[in-house]
Amino acid sequence: MIKNLLTIAFRNFKRDSWYSLLNILGLTIGITFSLFLIFYVKDELSYDKYNEKADRIFRISSNIKESDKDTMRWVSTQFPLAPTLKKDYPEVEEAVRFVGEDRKMYRRGEQRIYEDKIFYTDSNVFKVFTYPMLQGNPNTALTEPKSLVLTESVAEKFFGKSSNVVGQTLEDAKGEVFKVTGVVKDVPYNSHFRFNMLISRTTLPKTGQFDDNSGWGSFNYFAYVLVKPNTDPAAFQKKLIPMYDKYMAPIFAKFNVTMRYVVQPILSIHLHSKMGGEPEEQGSMSYIYIFSAVAFFMLIIACINYMNLTTARSARRAKEIGIRKVTGSTQPQLMAQFLLESTLTALFALLLSIGLVALLLPVFNTLAGKNISFSSLMEPGTFLILLLIVLFVGFVGGSYPALYLSKFDPIHILKGSLSKGSSNVALRRVLVVIQFTIAMIMLICTLIVYSQLNYIRHRDLGFDQNEVVTVPVNTNRDARSQIIAFTDAVRKDPHIKAVSTAEAVPGQGISFNLFSVQTDKGYIDQGVNIYTVDEHYFKTLGMQIRKGRGFTGLGDTLHSIVVNQNMVEYFKWKDPIGKRVKFPGDTSGRFLEVVGVVKDFNQTSLYNKIAPLILAYRPNNYNIQLKLDARDVQSALAGVQKTWRASFADLPFDYNFLDKSLNSQYEAEQKRGKLFTTFSVITVLITCLGLLGLIAFTTQQRQKEISMRKIMGAGLSQLITLITRNFVALVGISCIIAFPVAYFFMDNWLGLFQYKMEFSPMPYLMAAITVLLITFLTVLYHTLRAALANPSKSLRSE
Repeated sequence: MIKNLLTIAFRNFKRDSWYSLLNILGLTIGITFSLFLIFYVKDELSYDKYNEKADRIFRISSNIKESDKDTMRWVSTQFPLAPTLKKDYPEVEEAVRFVGEDRKMYRRGEQRIYEDKIFYTDSNVFKVFTYPMLQGNPNTALTEPKSLVLTESVAEKFFGKSSNVVGQTLEDAKGEVFKVTGVVKDVPYNSHFRFNMLISRTTLPKTGQFDDNSGWGSFNYFAYVLVKPNTDPAAFQKKLIPMYDKYMAPIFAKFNVTMRYVVQPILSIHLHSKMGGEPEEQGSMSYIYIFSAVAFFMLIIACINYMNLTTARSARRAKEIGIRKVTGSTQPQLMAQFLLESTLTALFALLLSIGLVALLLPVFNTLAGKNISFSSLMEPGTFLILLLIVLFVGFVGGSYPALYLSKFDPIHILKGSLSKGSSNVALRRVLVVIQFTIAMIMLICTLIVYSQLNYIRHRDLGFDQNEVVTVPVNTNRDARSQIIAFTDAVRKDPHIKAVSTAEAVPGQGISFNLFSVQTDKGYIDQGVNIYTVDEHYFKTLGMQIRKGRGFTGLGDTLHSIVVNQNMVEYFKWKDPIGKRVKFPGDTSGRFLEVVGVVKDFNQTSLYNKIAPLILAYRPNNYNIQLKLDARDVQSALAGVQKTWRASFADLPFDYNFLDKSLNSQYEAEQKRGKLFTTFSVITVLITCLGLLGLIAFTTQQRQKEISMRKIMGAGLSQLITLITRNFVALVGISCIIAFPVAYFFMDNWLGLFQYKMEFSPMPYLMAAITVLLITFLTVLYHTLRAALANPSKSLRSE
């Protein structure tokens, strides 16, 4: 019986090759891009699972609360926390910390290479995390001071494909020599924390903030614990509450600052963490739900397409069904036939999809910012997904045609009255409403995402980011004389419009310090962001001084500050000029005095509100800003590079454009936006194929009616209106459903941003018009074919 069903199925494929190819094409597109989204979701859910003890590894983060301010959620903690947890809590099997190092230059012979993602860490790091050691001993690699462990790619960069680099040395810009004691495999891309180099923690001094006993006032370090099996993280977090009174209250209580620790499972960090200062690009559980839904919807639309295209060619198979019924075929046998055909079609489509996935995977990885390999198709879990897709598409896509076609009345069919054998018009209309609704939601969301990202790129941030180049002086030695020589020289270049130095620029991390701030009610202790700049900073970045003055020179050192408008509003200063700020507990009489107010600018991304900010004066900072002449950027850069080599012969010229650095803050969102846009277009394309099938079916069913109206004198416009009005009504119903659903999802998404575009009806109207236009053009094509056909052919059986 199975052989007979297969033979009939292949004959039908061959006889109706055009419809079969159209079916397979629609399913192939739907399955291919659903697979890409499934891979994306699967990759997002796999973060940190490479760690063999991942279920027992937790990161300790900090929630800090000042008296009347929102809670600050920091991923960082204090230096003494990790060893204290190991000492005080029996649940903790191991504790390890990471101390971040700035981008740094290393040399080997004549080689000079900048590296980032450098961390000092404890020697037991390999007992907690799974970083396979290719060379060296993991138990001793980071015990001695100035020991260095490299990742495989960094080791190859410095030493080539050497069989053994253990014992080799690298020298930093300060002249300190580090000994390579190990090489590990590159940290997997699906990790919430990645590094290129690890340096032994014993290299750090044992004083100040790096004191294991007294360094409880500085939050700059990552702390992780490996807990013993069956430890309840919620109970463990509760046990950490007394640590504030024991270790931190003597420092923070007098300033009305409280804090508590948060215990985060590393398996949840990538998708669920809401902490500030994450070391890597974060994912979002919202996107997991969105992309999972899109993958499901694409498969549903592909199945609906199959239903519509199969029913659209029902006239071609009507007599076959009638004859088979007359000769004894039962309805279950006919249903089995159609389900087998749909499953075979899904299988053919899947095979084509696998080929397309292999071909398009590099493009997808670039678009999504992923590193997914084709070998993931060979994983057992993926095979199960592929099997489920074939069964889902085969049975869901074939269920309605199987029921619909197998119920045909053989008497009416053999008389040629197919219309009498048709039914379930309401179901077909429900299916097209589902298609239109999904397509419209996708279009609306795409337009809003595009508009918001465009708003981010073009919003006035309070400074001029265009043609501004930032050049860090990455060295540990005193380079002030070289900085002076370099800035004096580039100011003489006609291609350079302005030069300044600063501790940081917008988009970079800055210090957050506790100050005593003068108000109308006296001094109050408050945490405020601060960084240092020179007297040329405001001009170089095009910042506006709204009141008072900017810095004028050395006379402002350790005395004058400029604050932003938000700080004036926060502290309710009626006249900010002359207001004073000092360090808490300082009885020496020293203070910083406000000499100017700068227009608010976004120091951080648009995900965050503008906060109070202090800009203090210091010349010759280690971050140089250059405003280039927009008419000849390349010549300007060439001149700057030449001057750099004369001033910093031992440092490579390393620069960034400020606008590109700022846009990188939204890189993850932009990648997801592009991904969503691409799949929206694909969804609309698949919907068009389904619409093609349904309208073909409708015009086929009404061919005799169209012919009769044509004979009676109906014009083309009347015929188009006859067919179009039903579909226009369906588009209207889809709008009623799609608009509130899209608004709900986009309102939640826009809530991620502190600064967002205003509500506009245009995305909703444009989506509706697009679907209407596609519908009208498709109806026009099929109606023209039906209207231009010879009426005698369709009326011959009457």
